[in-house]
Amino acid sequence: MSLLRAHLEKDVLEWWSSEGADDDLGGVHTCFSNRGELLSREKYTWSQGRWAWTCALVAEEIDLGRVSGDSSLWRERSARTAAFLADHAFLPDGRTSFRLDDHGRHLADEKGEYATSVFADLFAVLGLAGAARTSAADPRAWIDQATRTLEQAAVSIRRRTAKSEPYPVPTGFRDLAGPMTLLHVAGELERAAPNESTRRIIDQAHHDLLGDGDTFLGADHWWEFLPDQPSTDDTLLARHVTPGHLLELLWMLVHVSDRSDRITVPDALFTSLALCALETGWDQQEGGLLRYTDREDGGRPVGRLLETPYEALVQRTWDTKLWWVHAEAVYATSLLAQRTASPELASWARRVREYTFATFPDPDGREWIQIRTRDGQPLDDVVALPVKDPMHIARSLLLLNALETPRTTEETPR
Repeated sequence: MSLLRAHLEKDVLEWWSSEGADDDLGGVHTCFSNRGELLSREKYTWSQGRWAWTCALVAEEIDLGRVSGDSSLWRERSARTAAFLADHAFLPDGRTSFRLDDHGRHLADEKGEYATSVFADLFAVLGLAGAARTSAADPRAWIDQATRTLEQAAVSIRRRTAKSEPYPVPTGFRDLAGPMTLLHVAGELERAAPNESTRRIIDQAHHDLLGDGDTFLGADHWWEFLPDQPSTDDTLLARHVTPGHLLELLWMLVHVSDRSDRITVPDALFTSLALCALETGWDQQEGGLLRYTDREDGGRPVGRLLETPYEALVQRTWDTKLWWVHAEAVYATSLLAQRTASPELASWARRVREYTFATFPDPDGREWIQIRTRDGQPLDDVVALPVKDPMHIARSLLLLNALETPRTTEETPR
């Protein structure tokens, strides 16, 4: 057994199986401290959707012989989490309640609101898609709910009415996370139930990312927040970038393009953008990838401030080292190095992997200590949600293990 597979099975999947999985009520507990202490039994819809999808992937990888375990257990976890979402998370208008209690009752925020993030909606769709793809039961109700919510999310993102608390997209900008998440989630729902709606959303997201005109990805640059007017190009919002986001998006584009006869991305563009993210984001002082950097000069993001909560986040946390950034980078660099045969990307893949596995795994086998300071020390902080994320690490390690492990049974294309 490879060291990668041993770490995936013993330190990551076993930890979540014993500590996080709620096999009684359905779903997963994620409100752990950075060091793995359970602080609350609340269930964030965002995390429940991610867990349902991840469990489906685990079941598939077990069936393909690349991971050890009981695939029926993981398939049941995916299905029970999807049922928990379908029964409790969705509001009458098709959006989701951002936060639930252990039994699925809706919990309002300090303003008395429930549906506060389009990304919670999209991750619920992702979970239903994964469960529908792998469940033995009739998934039509899940597919119908997922399709309805996905369509609403796509409209709200395009009209710029989508909520994304606690960091709303500032007026005058579009964010990369919108079309990126739509591309991935619609692609996963397409795998479960191909239809015209998912294809249309995939095509539109691809156009927003790479089409003609004002798009997020160029030949040698990208925008995290794309400004409507050149007069705001000097702002921190326009100048900052998130290298981990771009690397995550690139592997998602590979997966979608490999399953589509309508979407093609040249290998040269993959190589150019991946090198751009790595060279811009790599911390020459301490190693690893910075959370945020300046798109022009690298290092600390600079620029004129518009006094938004998101800018304060960027300024406060730009030099932290995060689990999701490095988990995504490990898989993306390995996949793209293999796909493009680029010696530069192969060298970066080794460099990123060495840093990541030397820095993040918990020495006591409790998955990863997910949040680190610039020099790699554990940092007791909150990133986006007060939770330990159940998807990024497991997903990336499962995909990386699949990339490096010959299958023992026939594989359905991703």
